[in-house]
Amino acid sequence: MLKEIAEDMSHPSPMNRLLQGDVGSGKTIVGAEAAVIALENGYQVSILAPTEILAAQHYLSLKPLLAKVGYVAALLTGSNTAREKAKLKEMLRNGMIRVAIGTHALIEKDVEFENLGLVIIDEQHRFGVMQRFQLVQKGVTPDVLVMTATPIPRTLAMTVYGDLDVSVIDELPPGRMKILTKHYTADQIEIAYSALRREIDAGHQAYVVYPVIEESETQAMKAAQQMFEHLSQDVFPDVPVGLLHGRLGSAEKEAAMEAFKSGRTKILVSTTVIEVGVDVPMPR
Repeated sequence: MLKEIAEDMSHPSPMNRLLQGDVGSGKTIVGAEAAVIALENGYQVSILAPTEILAAQHYLSLKPLLAKVGYVAALLTGSNTAREKAKLKEMLRNGMIRVAIGTHALIEKDVEFENLGLVIIDEQHRFGVMQRFQLVQKGVTPDVLVMTATPIPRTLAMTVYGDLDVSVIDELPPGRMKILTKHYTADQIEIAYSALRREIDAGHQAYVVYPVIEESETQAMKAAQQMFEHLSQDVFPDVPVGLLHGRLGSAEKEAAMEAFKSGRTKILVSTTVIEVGVDVPMPR
């Protein structure tokens, strides 16, 4: 996998490669290794993510790794204050920041790089063609690596992404167990709550997710808030319950994610922002 990427990056023409792999299969570490190749050759790297939660996750995991080899990484999102944004943008322009991780804020016109050489786009289907193009234009023909966990058959990928070479991580993440799906109607909610209780009593954790289907994101957020209050106060008053949605501030999101990752929170009520953003390692 990395060999294909390294060979592409060594060619005079820019790389355009799609990396597909299941959640937890190692796409992020492959992207980090590609970033180090660009950094070691004197270039800056930009990592674009669709949500602040996922961008923060990448930043928190990559910053200490890159710091060990002397590279400065920074997080740029819509939640940064105007003063923070101005400082980060100046550091990007003069090359002090070598890896910029962020959301759509990276695409803003006044974001400039000293020598952008690699663009990594995570969950690339969340971005429009012009958004990806705007980021790529901030460098001089930089290499581009787009990543997705959405299963795309190779033949379809060649049709939809004909300008991209395709790499597939086709191995399941270590320890991945068989997925069992059960469906309960509203009048069977007590059965679902009993299943939740059994998992919590067994030392496990659980997500309660409110998807955005026909209702608006705001309605989904309100539904999650109401369920959080219901579960924490009425159903599981003895169990630590957390809440995560897109309208929380960066510090609140980070605190909610960290509490769940560390095991302090046993049930996390959320909207679909957790689909691409909460990295909770499986217990060994």
